[in-house]
Amino acid sequence: MCPAISQRSEVSPEELGLIARQLGREPRGLLQVERYCLAGHPQVIRVYPLIENKAGLLEPFPTIFWLSCPRLVRQIAKLEHQGLIRKLEELFRSDVRLRARYASDQRAYQLERWSSLNQRDKERVRRDPRWWAAFWERGIGGLGDLERVKCLHLHYAHHLARRNVIGEWITAHYPIEPCAGQVQG
Repeated sequence: MCPAISQRSEVSPEELGLIARQLGREPRGLLQVERYCLAGHPQVIRVYPLIENKAGLLEPFPTIFWLSCPRLVRQIAKLEHQGLIRKLEELFRSDVRLRARYASDQRAYQLERWSSLNQRDKERVRRDPRWWAAFWERGIGGLGDLERVKCLHLHYAHHLARRNVIGEWITAHYPIEPCAGQVQG
């Protein structure tokens, strides 16, 4: 895993502009930059688990960690294109230990997503069975089948923010290069 510095709680206007350039759009529900590379560029952002849809109404958003670094996004996209999702799902089916760690990562993600909500929004979720299911029956990326892998970007962002078995496996088996402007440590 590439070295990084810790999060800062406030997103400055300059950082907001940089994140928008990284993503190619304004970030929705941005709470903070969760992880920076050593050069000070955002790698992972954290978003609120309820986001306004196009109609302006709140709805559950299954992804709280978002990979923003274009260099990391390209590298992970290449692995997806090479069929790594299918390979990981096969590994989980055959390796009980990996499957158990993945289930634990899914549960930890659900708990963190829930704990991110303010009290008013927790009450809103409790009152709506569909929203409740979105928080407690779906895992990383909103998948209902917690043994499947939806998107490596989501899992790698989660790994950089908190660590998880998919990110650890990727880091152990593939050379993920840090930001080109990064100070080497």
